[in-house]
Amino acid sequence: MGTGMQEAVEEGEFVGARLDACLCAARFASPPSADEFGNEVEPKNVPAVFRGVAKGWAASTRWDPLHGGLDYLLVSVPFSTFIQSCKSYLGWINAASDSFIDQGIFGEPTCSREMCSSNSENSEQVYLAQASTLHKPLPYEQIALIGNGSNNVVSMNAENKERCSLEVLKEDIQEPIFLRGKSFSSINFWMNGAHLRSSTHYDPHHNLLCVLAGCKKVTLWPPSASPFLYPMPVYGEASNHSSVSIEEPDYSSYTRARCMKEYSERVTLNCGDVLFIPEGWYHQVDSDDLTIAINFWWKSRIMTQMLEHMDAYYLCRILSRQNIMVQRSPFCHLGDCTNIQPMDKALTGFQLFNLQKDSPLQTLEPSTLQALYELVSLVHDRGEVVNQNDRTEPASESTSSNQGDKTKIAAPDDSSLLDKDPVAKTILPVEPLELRSMMLAMVRTFPRTLETLVLNMLGPVGAEILTRKFDEIDQLTTKEEQAEFYKTFYSVFEDQYAAMDVLLNGKELFSFQVFQNVLDKYLRVHVDRPS
Repeated sequence: MGTGMQEAVEEGEFVGARLDACLCAARFASPPSADEFGNEVEPKNVPAVFRGVAKGWAASTRWDPLHGGLDYLLVSVPFSTFIQSCKSYLGWINAASDSFIDQGIFGEPTCSREMCSSNSENSEQVYLAQASTLHKPLPYEQIALIGNGSNNVVSMNAENKERCSLEVLKEDIQEPIFLRGKSFSSINFWMNGAHLRSSTHYDPHHNLLCVLAGCKKVTLWPPSASPFLYPMPVYGEASNHSSVSIEEPDYSSYTRARCMKEYSERVTLNCGDVLFIPEGWYHQVDSDDLTIAINFWWKSRIMTQMLEHMDAYYLCRILSRQNIMVQRSPFCHLGDCTNIQPMDKALTGFQLFNLQKDSPLQTLEPSTLQALYELVSLVHDRGEVVNQNDRTEPASESTSSNQGDKTKIAAPDDSSLLDKDPVAKTILPVEPLELRSMMLAMVRTFPRTLETLVLNMLGPVGAEILTRKFDEIDQLTTKEEQAEFYKTFYSVFEDQYAAMDVLLNGKELFSFQVFQNVLDKYLRVHVDRPS
């Protein structure tokens, strides 16, 4: 792309350690053409920073609050009230700056949180949240004066007859060349007096944010980071907002939020800089004192072309993809599975088995023999616990069963799936053909242990992994070998259909847990498993 791509980041910017490189914002020293943006930037659905694009707009000089811009912006009455408030605040900053100069303290006029708080009686801290500059009125068009840390909100919405039109300001801005031909949903004006911090949210449109005065620091998260941001329930009015407070996150209630910074990126936008924020990307914005920006919203191609009669198919594809992601990510997050079995421990396992020359255990690889030893130990340890409970604290069978059901139905975090299912954790790293040899060895050497393992200890994750391993075995063996293997495997069960039911019901429960996890993490919707 001949747009002068710029790799360097500005001071104060950062990229989270776990954010995929392909999701990092691209940076350009010069703007692309409309074709380049439409074919190479927008379709990737990844943010992009374009330096200095709006520097030549008339707005960047006419609206500058430090050089008479507030007088220029005096328009309709509600807007005038806001501008007068900003002028009062600017006067306070200048007075404070003069005081600093008298004391021998030099520097740019700024406003810390403490300064703003102490001055709250002298200058109302307000924010012009949104004002559309389009010709046609929009249902959500509003101008809001929002007090910092206050619940006082004065707004004008579509139902208010005293609409404030900013049409007069359109001549001061330009449509970026790379957005030529776009049908905009709205063009909005944003302005704040004192330093302001927005909530964390995403927009249902593509967004081009253009800073025309001041500075904004924007923190970005891809849609895939939704689980760490705990989106508000999808059926609520603020479903596009995060439940987590940026200032004081409650990690006891939102445990995954501890990782949200690792999946984020912060970019700094100075006067003239432009940021493309794709639809669905979470963003949180810190605006310096007296910052002014506009933004363009337009529908993405995928949303424009998404047909309602295809919704059921899209949902199936999404859930199928999430299933694949669960197969990959939760297990890999725990580290390299090949390293969970140190050889010195494996030797201990060898010593506990009676390895005669004709034993089928002799043919197993050391790592496979170690996995077999751990499975046998799991069954043995569980048997001891059950026996001790029988002798000391008899429990109601129905109570125990109910508690077990609740444990299985609860949708765990991805990172804890293996930890909660030691059988799954043990068989996951075993190669398919080695697992086949291990199962056959258990049939001959530990048939009752294998029966107990499948019927009483195999959880949903274990059932899912074991059956996926069986599928991999089928791909590596002939039809005759498959028939012989399953005949031998199921021969240890007194009721072969009971074993099949355990595997199938476990897979079904695993699929439900995946579905529940997706709804909970991405939509904050809880679904009970049908009985």
